[in-house]
Amino acid sequence: MKNLSFLLIVLVISCSTFSCKSRDDSGKNIVTKRIQYDVMLRSPEADMDWWVQNIEGSNREKLVKDIIAKAANGEVKAYDFLTYKPFTTGEIKQMMKRVDTISVESPQPPYGLVDTVLVTEIRLNDITKLRFLEEWIMNDKTLAFSKKVLGICPLVEKLTDSGEIRGYKPLFWVFFDDRYPAEFELK
Repeated sequence: MKNLSFLLIVLVISCSTFSCKSRDDSGKNIVTKRIQYDVMLRSPEADMDWWVQNIEGSNREKLVKDIIAKAANGEVKAYDFLTYKPFTTGEIKQMMKRVDTISVESPQPPYGLVDTVLVTEIRLNDITKLRFLEEWIMNDKTLAFSKKVLGICPLVEKLTDSGEIRGYKPLFWVFFDDRYPAEFELK
């Protein structure tokens, strides 16, 4: 009985000392294996410092241009943001076109409403947010964080007829970790 009590005490002390946390190979604490959040590419308020909710102009343009170009050329695999099925390069190029239908009054009698299809290209500056998927690791001793970007998804503003932001449309995911998109498909 004494040996069993001693063994339980050692187990409790070991567990509290080593915190029984999820750790990577280096012994650092894995805070989360997956976190997703959006980052604005342009500051929504002109009086904010340039680096608050923002990426500096030339860096922002290059980042977005590189993501779109590499996906459209097939240099990186792009995946549907809902089904995680891969897109073809043709589908990516088609995605970069916005198709809207509006009703306008005909200039000819009987002056009824006529549907008109508008096709506009999505410009790089229409992509105003990036959605990141990351893994966060913290050093227990120094509290230093390291992040690993697992994936990135460009977002396009969706506007109302009056030009107000209605929301954001995800275009596609590009993953940088071999676990994805299979990790999503398991859930």
